Amino acid sequence: MSGLFATLRQTARLMVGLPDYDAYLRHMREHHPGQPAMNRTQYFRDRQEARYGGKNGGRCC
Repeated sequence: MSGLFATLRQTARLMVGLPDYDAYLRHMREHHPGQPAMNRTQYFRDRQEARYGGKNGGRCC
């Protein structure tokens, strides 16, 4: 049951645009053990820039 709750929570966060920091940390630990991970604030900003287009907020004009 807790696995279902975790999946639903992750799905809900992704639906509203909140990236999964814990999954990022697991990925970094498993695939890039020698590299430092971003802190939560840096990660959130990085994901926002990737989603909305960076410096100008994703606006075309």
